[in-house]
Amino acid sequence: MATRIRLKRMGAKKSPFYRLVVADARSPRDGRVIEELGYYNPVRQPEEIEVDEEKALRWLKVGAQPSETARALLEKAGVWQKFIASKQAK
Repeated sequence: MATRIRLKRMGAKKSPFYRLVVADARSPRDGRVIEELGYYNPVRQPEEIEVDEEKALRWLKVGAQPSETARALLEKAGVWQKFIASKQAK
């Protein structure tokens, strides 16, 4: 099963709130998810990003592919750099 790390839209109209989730690549954007990794709130100033680093690294190590936006959020949270460092250490 191909898994993706991507955003799931939540919140009211014109006030988006996103959850960073792991889902099957074939499922729809707001469909069934395997696990939640964190959240992203672009409405707050400064924007709020919360990621469970341990879960995210575990999913990246087993091959989950992040979407472009999810990868940018993982970079902002510092998780992506730790993943790259762990790959190079091997």
